[in-house]
Amino acid sequence: MSSTEATSDQVSRADRLGPAEIAEVLVLARTAGDADGADPFDEHVLLRLRDEHAPATHLIARGDDGTLTGYAHLDTSDPGTGVGVELVVHPAYRRRGTGRALARGVLATATGPLRAWAHGDHPSAAALAVDLGFARARVLWQLRRPLTAPLGEAGLPDGVTLRAFRLGTDDEAWLTLNARAFADHPEQGRWTVDDLRVRLGEPWFDPAGFLLAVDSATGRLLGYHWTKVHERPGSARIGEVYVLGVEPSAHGGGLGRALTTAGLAYLRDRRGLDRVMLYVDESNAAALALYERIGFARWSAHVNYQLG
Repeated sequence: MSSTEATSDQVSRADRLGPAEIAEVLVLARTAGDADGADPFDEHVLLRLRDEHAPATHLIARGDDGTLTGYAHLDTSDPGTGVGVELVVHPAYRRRGTGRALARGVLATATGPLRAWAHGDHPSAAALAVDLGFARARVLWQLRRPLTAPLGEAGLPDGVTLRAFRLGTDDEAWLTLNARAFADHPEQGRWTVDDLRVRLGEPWFDPAGFLLAVDSATGRLLGYHWTKVHERPGSARIGEVYVLGVEPSAHGGGLGRALTTAGLAYLRDRRGLDRVMLYVDESNAAALALYERIGFARWSAHVNYQLG
């Protein structure tokens, strides 16, 4: 650990973690996720943990015997939008003030507005947020659906064909479409080439499951359904509607539903899965209604709290 300094209540601060410390944090996150039914960190944080060049502040809580009891990740990469915070406490060390000590460390360390995610909407996270003056600002729902239930029929619009993503060929065109499809989204619409390529290099990436809808005459990208499969020891495999987007000018023609159905069929028929999940903002009433019409149901909530 470099640039380490004491903060409070056995909490230390670092601007970088070594491989052994990263491994400890990942074990802690897995343990908490198994206990809570929701992983404490999103994909963005997990990717940044492995990137030694990603600007971040790490708060580490340890017991008297050196056991890692809690961790907070402060994403300082975009000062203009504030500091992103994700925090976890080991299930065996809760109700001992560790979470509050980490939260106080966050408040003492960060400058500017704070954006903190509580994955799974845990009651203790909500209580701590209220006590510290955070306001509930955004809710992200995880929806789930069995793939054993009928998917229904949803053909592609006339003049549209489906093909797989081509690495090195479709990157720039996809980023342009993604930015247009998610122009108002606080995270997805801001993806860069680096954001895309780091995911294309992940072990789970499957180009055959990255479906692109294209104009048959011009080859222009009109939409996409990027699927993902979660596989980890001790847990059942589950598919994900990782990202699904449609060119704004192509809205209203049934392309979104056709892409959704095609991706679900791929996960069921080609990957042999029996269940799938996705994430959608509570404020996106149209998307929620679409997914619920095709058999998805609300599974868990992830809440964003803001301060400043």
